Amino acid sequence: MTVKTQVTDGVLVIVSDNPPVNALSHALRSGLMDAVTAAGSDAAVKAVVIAADGRTFHAGADITEFGKPPQSPSLPEVIEAIEALDKPVVAALHGTTLGGGLEVALGAHYRVAARGSKLGLPEVKLGLLPGAGGTQRLPRVVGVEAALEMIAKGDPISAEKAESLGLVDELVEADKLRQAAIAFARARISDGPRRSGARTDKLSADADVFHDFAKANARRFRGMDAPQACIEAVKAATEKPLEEGLKIERALFAKLMAGDQSAALRHLFFAERAAAKIDDIAKDTPRKTVSSVGVIGAGTMGGGITMNFLSAGIPVTLVEREQAALDRGVATIRKNYEASAAKGRLSQDQVEKAMALLTPTLKMDALSDCDLIIEAVFELMRIKKEIFTALDSIAKKDAILATNTSYLDVNEIAAVTQRPESVLGLHFFSPANIMKLLEIVRGAKTADTVLATAMDLSRRIGKVAVVAGVCHGFIGNRMLAQRQAEANSLILEGAKPWDVDRVLVEFGLPMGPFQMADLAGLDIGWDPDATSSSTVREILCEQDRRGQKTGAGFYDYDQNRRGAPSEHVERLIAEFAEKAGYEQRAIDDQEIRERLLYPMVNEGAKILDEGIAQRASDIDVVWVYGYGWPTYRGGPMFWADQIGAKTVLDGLEKHADRLADGFEISPFLRRKAEENGRFN
Repeated sequence: MTVKTQVTDGVLVIVSDNPPVNALSHALRSGLMDAVTAAGSDAAVKAVVIAADGRTFHAGADITEFGKPPQSPSLPEVIEAIEALDKPVVAALHGTTLGGGLEVALGAHYRVAARGSKLGLPEVKLGLLPGAGGTQRLPRVVGVEAALEMIAKGDPISAEKAESLGLVDELVEADKLRQAAIAFARARISDGPRRSGARTDKLSADADVFHDFAKANARRFRGMDAPQACIEAVKAATEKPLEEGLKIERALFAKLMAGDQSAALRHLFFAERAAAKIDDIAKDTPRKTVSSVGVIGAGTMGGGITMNFLSAGIPVTLVEREQAALDRGVATIRKNYEASAAKGRLSQDQVEKAMALLTPTLKMDALSDCDLIIEAVFELMRIKKEIFTALDSIAKKDAILATNTSYLDVNEIAAVTQRPESVLGLHFFSPANIMKLLEIVRGAKTADTVLATAMDLSRRIGKVAVVAGVCHGFIGNRMLAQRQAEANSLILEGAKPWDVDRVLVEFGLPMGPFQMADLAGLDIGWDPDATSSSTVREILCEQDRRGQKTGAGFYDYDQNRRGAPSEHVERLIAEFAEKAGYEQRAIDDQEIRERLLYPMVNEGAKILDEGIAQRASDIDVVWVYGYGWPTYRGGPMFWADQIGAKTVLDGLEKHADRLADGFEISPFLRRKAEENGRFN
């Protein structure tokens, strides 16, 4: 970690080198401060360039310092020193200029950026706001509306976009950045500094701009504290002098930093990185080469899985049994790509390149040269065994064989082959081309090299992967089953389906269990030839109330698929409950919430105790990326830590007589409660 300086023709070049992303650690801040202070007193220095070695400019603060006692110089102090220099300061930006890095660049008087680089203030994604002047200087440079977009949403923008906003003064080729920045600085010696904090020309804003922005993004910001704080801070920039605005920014930052939401989001930041590590596999474990993939099944899952690899530039051979099904699958893949192109997310050339990598076929033998083969057919063990038996003789010796099963025993599937060490589960979540989560299921005999290869491949296709052991439902669906069992019991006891759903939505989840069931289709797994009217869901299917697709399920739907509570369903549940011996009663929101969420935590404790998940944070990652658990609550195990294991245990014991048949409290949860311990 170094900060180097060199004077060239009166221009002092300050270069940071703190791999891998030049995080603004205490040591780096100290080096910058020393260099800036020296520049101010050196008469030979007429201008300054702030640059960085490596693949990026400063990509933000050192997150490992969060929550620790502050060390001087602070980042705001460094930036104020940069801005106060009476000599022009130019920031030379490349790679990603993010968070504190962009705040440093805003402290500089001018900015030169490499083409193709990115700039942004992503602090909101950690439940924070820019705390080193970003909320006050950025609106002064780019205007209020553009600043709100960048700060409250946290998405980076291209250097080209930044130039159009006035955030970047000059764009250059990356290999000419340093020289161009020096030339730009030399040309500004006579102009002197142009301090961002002193600008007021872009601060005017319509009185309604803040309200309108919050309203337009209400769904995106639902339940989150940080975006509103960002809006408040930017508003302060339009109403207060810089010094007062900075004080407001710091106060808001400190409040967010001390809050539960930022703690949850920071937990997830580290949890995602921890999930990529396999505790008992050496880092230098050999990896297999995966340059071609086979997918069996061209349905919804198979098509989505295929798109992940095509989009990553990996050829895919897609197999189906019937030509019509194959044609539908290929057409759906193209339709999805074309939809992305229509929204400007892909070029037509990218669409055609992806489709050119696809080889549709009816012949299983076509998979003989594939490095990885993924089965994505019906969730029936018999069918999966038939496929893997066939693959054992078709696939080349070193191929990886994977099943996309959501629940079934991967070991049982692997046992029909002569190569169980090459078999694992790759559980993609629907829609597979969009959802970030990938559960990688490690069989009893799965080889380390196969598991390590799968983990590396997940990153290559843009997934967040979590390793799971073999059990029914693995991590996510095993916990989901507990929630669903309680949801089913609650409606028989007197809770309305829409109240159950509402409680979870108010908690922060995208939808409740009955909304989800209607969306997916109530007839998934329902056999009309074997129906027995034994559950409410089964009766609804018998009545052709199969969810949104039939216009009715647990809810009644209009032509736009907007759901409304159903009096018919309410009567049906009441009648079913009476026949089943339930005495319906009023159930309050607190009981609904405890009955739905505490059993999930209990099951998570069992999963940890059994070694199905490597760590509690892995469970949190599964639920955030696979099921829409609100990020600002950190995942179910982190949430349990926040409220306390004893609270969960007490709640389960309080409801013990009403919990679903077979429910057992985890001894591991009980130990945590007795010890006042944490899962994470």
